Amino acid sequence: MITQSGNRATPRLDLGAALMEYFDNAQDFIGLRVYPMFESKEKAAYFPAITRESIARRADVKRAPNGKYNRDGYETRDLQFSCYEYGLEAPVDDAKKSLYKSDFDAELVATQIIGRRLQLEHEIRVKTSVIDTATFTGADLYKDNAAAPWTTAGSDVRSQVNEAKEKIRVNSGLSPNAMIMSQGNLDALKGNTAILDAIKYTARLTDAEIVNALADYFGIQNILIGKATYNSAKEGKAFAGGYVWPDTYVSLAILSGDTSKSLTDPALGRTVLWTADSPEANLVETYRDESVRGDVVRVRQNVDELLIDKYFGFLMKVR
Repeated sequence: MITQSGNRATPRLDLGAALMEYFDNAQDFIGLRVYPMFESKEKAAYFPAITRESIARRADVKRAPNGKYNRDGYETRDLQFSCYEYGLEAPVDDAKKSLYKSDFDAELVATQIIGRRLQLEHEIRVKTSVIDTATFTGADLYKDNAAAPWTTAGSDVRSQVNEAKEKIRVNSGLSPNAMIMSQGNLDALKGNTAILDAIKYTARLTDAEIVNALADYFGIQNILIGKATYNSAKEGKAFAGGYVWPDTYVSLAILSGDTSKSLTDPALGRTVLWTADSPEANLVETYRDESVRGDVVRVRQNVDELLIDKYFGFLMKVR
């Protein structure tokens, strides 16, 4: 048990680690894979983003005997991030603690509930940034394939994906390494005639094996399946379930890896974390509140979801 000193908040690394394990096991959220975390010492700042013009531009690399090497620079575009604090609290009543095996178990339940809500809002913000027909518009960034929907078994899905891949290659000089879709679209692909024929010799047709087979089939390194759901009804109203990632759209993108330390790496977007205020993606704290005769669990983060370059992505309407 963590002893509270007055009502000053105490960081809880044990609850934080348990919360991350909970997210990993649930596998509902993909927001931090689509926009991986970048740790910043600054709350707000400008940074020089490498442009697609620099990546794809040719240069004179020939050197004459006894001559000097040609020098070449690279173009950047100033982008700004500004982190904002998000958080929730939940009281853990002393009377309720007796229902659990330990105080930690009682605190963990509260942490998981509010931590999931915090992560859900991050997921929705990332989805809103990625699935945006106002940003991804025009033939270079968007294609309406609803006339040959993914729900139709005979649709040539592979050609649709190849066309999107080629658009990103032409736009940026790089190949996309990720496809982002809903669970509903994964289910639709399971009924596609050409895909079924291509993966029929897969040893075990689990979702995980199918996703791996689809990555090979489409020639894309990562296929990210958004499974998160939410209740859109107001408190006290009947449950109204919905999906965060819509079945209507699929996105292809160049994503940075989780271990990338540079905002200048080619990537569709990043989640910037202000580490001076919240050193963890989901910082868990507890403090004593005698007005509720219990301890209070708080989960918070100070972040900004940043679209770095829309030309590192392509949006398809698939239904």
